[in-house]
Amino acid sequence: MKDSRPNHESAAYRIAFEDREFLLSESMRGVRFMLEYAKPEAELKAWGIRSTIVVYGSARVPSPERAEQLLRDARTPEDRQAAERRAKQAAWYEEARTFGRIVSERGGALAPTEDGQRDNVIATGGGPGLMEAANRGAQEAGAPSIGFNISLPQEPHPNPYSTPELTFRFHYFAIRKMHLAMRANGLAIFPGGFGTFDEAFEILNLRNTNKASRLPIVFVGRDYWNEVVNFRALADHGMISAGDLELFDIADTAEEAWDCMTRLGLKRGNPPLGPAGTGMSASEEN
Repeated sequence: MKDSRPNHESAAYRIAFEDREFLLSESMRGVRFMLEYAKPEAELKAWGIRSTIVVYGSARVPSPERAEQLLRDARTPEDRQAAERRAKQAAWYEEARTFGRIVSERGGALAPTEDGQRDNVIATGGGPGLMEAANRGAQEAGAPSIGFNISLPQEPHPNPYSTPELTFRFHYFAIRKMHLAMRANGLAIFPGGFGTFDEAFEILNLRNTNKASRLPIVFVGRDYWNEVVNFRALADHGMISAGDLELFDIADTAEEAWDCMTRLGLKRGNPPLGPAGTGMSASEEN
């Protein structure tokens, strides 16, 4: 009798969802997109996370504890200068931490509705720095918070303050961006670099093009943002409309940022960007 083991052991004979090589192939990229969307979606629904307040900001800004360590470890004038610069930025960390606590205490994360829906839950990119600070503030308030991590060489681990069951890891920036946006009831944008600009201006563009309904967008750190982005010049050169400057506000402190959000219409309920990031509410989609 002919031996069937070669057939049994061949890659072709593997059940498709058990075939790692197949799942990681180019032809299955679309399926991987779907899986990266579906897994966090299922967990967030299980937790009743209806809406979020998204906090963007630099991964490089140290906590006060880390800033003190950098100063102690500085051995050269150059190291000292760099450590002193970072130590000054630690004030932003404390504001992001305070903001995470304020939102968690006042926004609905600690007070689910009768059907278990939580609103305005802090969500970050899950990394260190100002993302860590916002997750930390939420944890200190006793509230859940979300970390949407992505695999990066300089950020190999999630910060320890996001809720473990709500700490996700992504390979694709596009799907991560979708999850950051689709439940957002508001954005707090702390000082940051390319990544922060990328995320923040994508949402501003959705608003500018009416792909999203109005939602509170607040840049936190007035001196920083007024120095690194000349928003008025964009309007003066005709690259945006003068009215586009009303799409956002700028604040200095966590308390001011919260006040801006409430003044700009922050509320509980379905997020303006809709469950699929399309600008449609859940009722419009169904």
